[in-house]
Amino acid sequence: MVTKEERADILIIGGGIAGLWCALHCPRDYRTVVLVKGDSRECNTYRAQGGIAAALCPRDSVEKHFYDTITAGKGLCNPEAVRILVEEGPAEVQSLWRLGVPFDQEDGRLALAREGAHSERRVAHAYGDATGQATMEVLLTACREAGVEIREHRIVYQLTVEEGECRGAIALGPDGVEIWSSQVTVLATGGIGSLYSVTTNSPLATGDGLALAFLAGAELVDLEFVQFHPTALAAGTGPVLLISEAVRGEGAVLINSQGHRFLSEYHPLAELAPRDVVARAIFMEMMRTGSSRVFLDISHRGEEFVRKRFPNIFQGCYERGFNLGREPVPVAPAAHYHMGGIRTDLWGRTSVARLYACGECAGTGVHGANRLASNSLTEGLVFGRRVASVLAEWLDQPFPSSVRQIPPPPLPLSVDEVARMQRIMTRFVGVTRKGEGLEEAKRYFEDRAEHLKGANFFPLLVCWLVAAAALWRTESRGSHFRDDFPDTDDGNWRRRQVWKSCGDLPWKKAPLMSLVPVASGLVPIGQGGGSR
Repeated sequence: MVTKEERADILIIGGGIAGLWCALHCPRDYRTVVLVKGDSRECNTYRAQGGIAAALCPRDSVEKHFYDTITAGKGLCNPEAVRILVEEGPAEVQSLWRLGVPFDQEDGRLALAREGAHSERRVAHAYGDATGQATMEVLLTACREAGVEIREHRIVYQLTVEEGECRGAIALGPDGVEIWSSQVTVLATGGIGSLYSVTTNSPLATGDGLALAFLAGAELVDLEFVQFHPTALAAGTGPVLLISEAVRGEGAVLINSQGHRFLSEYHPLAELAPRDVVARAIFMEMMRTGSSRVFLDISHRGEEFVRKRFPNIFQGCYERGFNLGREPVPVAPAAHYHMGGIRTDLWGRTSVARLYACGECAGTGVHGANRLASNSLTEGLVFGRRVASVLAEWLDQPFPSSVRQIPPPPLPLSVDEVARMQRIMTRFVGVTRKGEGLEEAKRYFEDRAEHLKGANFFPLLVCWLVAAAALWRTESRGSHFRDDFPDTDDGNWRRRQVWKSCGDLPWKKAPLMSLVPVASGLVPIGQGGGSR
């Protein structure tokens, strides 16, 4: 196998909105390279439908956005991170608009949608329901015009760390192993949705960045909090068609298999309740009625409206045999977003020098226990730019030394192995959890990783960490619901779990786990410059 050495001043691993926005704002006098696991259009950003949340209209305010985000996060948001998100978000959306993203407009102004748990219409969208595709097309063009090098089909399997500093990465490329030396490395690798059987995520979203960072000595945080999108089209397995929360924002209702509209029994906001509430309510109705799905109905708005407002969702449903504009369509929860990630400060710095993280793989605390709808693309913009703005702190240092030891690339897991792993995650670490199931999942992942000699155990490692964190948190909060501990316990568990490796396989020598208290971030209604 061919092995070659490469150098970049700034090495970014991951090419979604966070990685590309960071790359676009990196200092121009330095070589910036983005390594992408597959094709640039296979990332989760490209699949994003609903839009980008920011306080962009006169009725709205950053205080309202702050309050909604903190409330959705169920006591675990980092209020400083949320403040940065809501204050810097509007300017980032305006920058995207100026760059050429074709946001939908009404009378020359941005058309704004309302989604679950938002108190105002504040979600900017493009192509009706293809915001991610529109954004990625513009960002890819802008990055290439700015001289950013985008290398596709690179599977990064190790970060190189010397003397406590990240010195680059090792990747398997189309022509062999590539040894990348870099002055700074940024992880923007996205989420973990494809560790589950049913997900809205790209098949490439397997938590690689978390495993890379953990094995390099970086801290991880909030791993137990996995968000399940309430309304994925219940047809098939693997990556499924997401039906955006914006559909409910335009008046769609949920009915169970018996024809009963049920969400008002679970939350006063009904279909516009926070995602964890809606997903859990759907799951409970499925269990109660013995059905594998419920139904989403927006047929009262008519086919013409649905076709115009949600053209891609309409077409996706139609291709699968459902007319969203004329009939209720079957939906069920699917793994969608990971609130946990690599622990960073407010500028994307990890606990390893020269290593940064941004986007879904980062754990800034901005989402707490449950992400507010459409805050994810905003986070990628805000914190991607913030990372780019501080990289110069290392760029004038002497170039790090090259790698001396080159481990061989691991073999991919078999299709059957992946399917078994996904079933275990879905069954025991899913919408609801129990202690005995989490214990069983942990033992399974330990056993499989021990026996898979030479294979890529990253997915199993991340699964183990998520299950372990879920087992430790003996309460229910946000997206983490324990049947055996159904209540929220602020006295003992208003804490963030931080994990750090003590070896390649954490179950051989238990990882260090600490609990970090969370300061209150709630703003009383009517104070702080705005009210709900």
